[in-house]
Amino acid sequence: MRWGVFGVVVVLVVATGCSGFAGSPSQSAGTAVDSQPAVNVPESTVTVTVTAVVDGDTIQVAYENGTSDTVRLVGVDTPEVHTENDPAEFEGVPETDDGASCLRGTGTNASSLAKQRLLGETVGLAFDPNLNRRGYYDRLLAYVVNDETLFNYRLVETGHARVYDSEFERAELFYAAEDAARSDRRGLWRCTDPGEVIRTAIADGGTESASGVEIAEIHADAAGNDNENLNDEYVTLTNTGDATLDLSGWTVSDAVGHQYMFTNLTLDSNGLVTLYTGSGTDTETERYWGRNGAVWNNDDDTVIVKNASGATVFRQSY
Repeated sequence: MRWGVFGVVVVLVVATGCSGFAGSPSQSAGTAVDSQPAVNVPESTVTVTVTAVVDGDTIQVAYENGTSDTVRLVGVDTPEVHTENDPAEFEGVPETDDGASCLRGTGTNASSLAKQRLLGETVGLAFDPNLNRRGYYDRLLAYVVNDETLFNYRLVETGHARVYDSEFERAELFYAAEDAARSDRRGLWRCTDPGEVIRTAIADGGTESASGVEIAEIHADAAGNDNENLNDEYVTLTNTGDATLDLSGWTVSDAVGHQYMFTNLTLDSNGLVTLYTGSGTDTETERYWGRNGAVWNNDDDTVIVKNASGATVFRQSY
C-alpha cells in the first residue's frame, strides 16, 4: 500500500466524441478526464488471444502455436471476487464489513470490464525491464495492449484497480493516475465512504443508483480529432443489481441535452453495455449513437441516465 497519496456498481460506460479516455489533447480548455497520453504504450513483443478472464487483473491466453498461459497484469491490483478483500490494502477504505462488501462489488465490475474489453480479443503482451517475466505463482507478468491502449493503466485511471507497489518502470505515472481517481472517487475509491454510496441515489459526483445501474467508464477524449474518431468516444454502464434489468426506453444524455435512447436491451446482473458516439451494428453489449460529431466535452460534462418513465436514476459529472 502507498500511504500519503491523495488520491462505479452497475457500470455504464459511454464513450463518445467530445471527451474521453483516449488520449488526444483536450478540444476545450481544461484537463481531459482521460490521461492516457501521460503513459507511453509499450511495444508488444508477443501476440495472444484472451481465452478467459479470471478476474480484473488476471487473464488466461493462448499463443499462436496453441499453447496457453496465465497472465498477471503488471502494476495493478483489482479487488478480489473469489476470496475476501482486506480493506487495509486500499488506502482510505474503512476496515469494516461495508468496506469489504463495497470492494467486492467493484472487483466484480473490474472483471466485467476485462471480459468486455479483452475476452476473445487478440492482444499484445509487453514486459517490464525492471521485473522478472514470471511472478511468485509462475504467472506471466505483462502489460496488455489492446487497440493501442494500455489496459493496465486504464484500470487504474478509471478506478477499477489500485497500483500494485513494485519496481515496475511506469510506477510514477500509474500512481499519478491513482491519485486522480482517488481524488474524484472513481470506481473502488467510492468505497472510502461505503455508507454514502448506500444512502445516496443521485449525486453529481457519481454514486450508486437505486436501480443498480452505474457508470463504470467515461471515455470522452478520443484519439486524434474527436469528430473523426467517434467510436473512440463512449460511455459504459454496468448493472450491479442481482436481477436482470430492462433498459428499453432508458436514455443517456449530456449536460446540454444530447440524448440517446436504448431499445430492446436487457442488462444481466454484472453485465456491461457500451454506448459509442459513432455508427456500427448494435449488439447486446455495444450500442451506437449514430451521430456525425462528438458529444462529450473533454474537460467537463455530465452523464445523465434516466429510466423509461423519465426519472433520473444516475448522474455523474467529470
